[in-house]
Amino acid sequence: MKGRIVVLDSYRGREAAALIVDGRLEDLLLDPGEAGGFAPGAILRGVLDRPMKGQGGAFVKLPGGEKGFLRETKGLAPGKPVIVQVSGFTEPGKALPVTTRLLFKSRLSIVTPAAPGLNISRRIRDAEDRARLESLAEAAMAGCGFGLILRSAAAGAEDAEIAADIASGRALAEAVVADLSGGPELLVDSATPHEEAARDWADPAPDEVADGEGAFARHGVEEMIDALLSADVSLPGGGYMAVEPTRALVAVDVNTGADTSPAASLKANIAAARDLPRQLRLRGLGGQVTVDFAPMPKRDRATLDQQLRTAFKGEAAETSLAGWTPLGNFELQRKRDRLPLAVILTGGAG
Repeated sequence: MKGRIVVLDSYRGREAAALIVDGRLEDLLLDPGEAGGFAPGAILRGVLDRPMKGQGGAFVKLPGGEKGFLRETKGLAPGKPVIVQVSGFTEPGKALPVTTRLLFKSRLSIVTPAAPGLNISRRIRDAEDRARLESLAEAAMAGCGFGLILRSAAAGAEDAEIAADIASGRALAEAVVADLSGGPELLVDSATPHEEAARDWADPAPDEVADGEGAFARHGVEEMIDALLSADVSLPGGGYMAVEPTRALVAVDVNTGADTSPAASLKANIAAARDLPRQLRLRGLGGQVTVDFAPMPKRDRATLDQQLRTAFKGEAAETSLAGWTPLGNFELQRKRDRLPLAVILTGGAG
């Protein structure tokens, strides 16, 4: 099954979207339901509490009695309203990470009130395209102090469509930024899985969009999701890795399987490194990740380092590759941009 397919359906009664590339599940969006609270992307009016000494920020009172934690407090006064955007998920009982650097995303553009200036996706390389888009953007943002990012999908869009997309984002941003009257309130909800898929999976354009009841079953998505609920991941060549989240970290164990040849360890480790970003993304796992690779000579670590850097290069979630520990494990830190799949499907337990 070659090509890029976007599948829109539901899974266990929750709205869901799946991205399949050449027959493999590459991304999965699932409505978190009651387990989610305010999801990343939601924009709220909150009330700033007093700065927290030693923590480099302040708590923010959010709607429904929830708390956020804001690091950018310069120029803000305690007790005053502040417009913030949820930037990630957190563990139960902890404050949500929020930011004042708002992003108003659409399919073709992103309006950035706190970051003036015009930026065009680096994936758009054609000089004529860039000049056309720059001219359109400057006209659409005239008289506005906000910034704008034109996404790669804009290269294939008509001028009128781009202008309308920018105008809509600008109008929403201007209205929200000015809405400082009143107490804590949700101003812009986060995108649903189907909305997010249409917005963020538009480039490159899918070869097929499968929509409606039964779409997941027809494309085998249900079985692909079910496989993610198991810790074990089969690797090419007969090896496997186990991906197991704990309260403190995500533990990953790589094994060669039945192959005990001298080259088996490096082969299994490279296969695991290449698939690790996808597994973490699909399972919604973040925070500290510790990988116990199959035993191999230290001279092979440079090869594995390169594989890991390449694998994580295109990831949307911010990831820091910390490197090797004295005990021979590899550590990395991945931003918690989603709820764990297992938490969503158990209604928040765990």
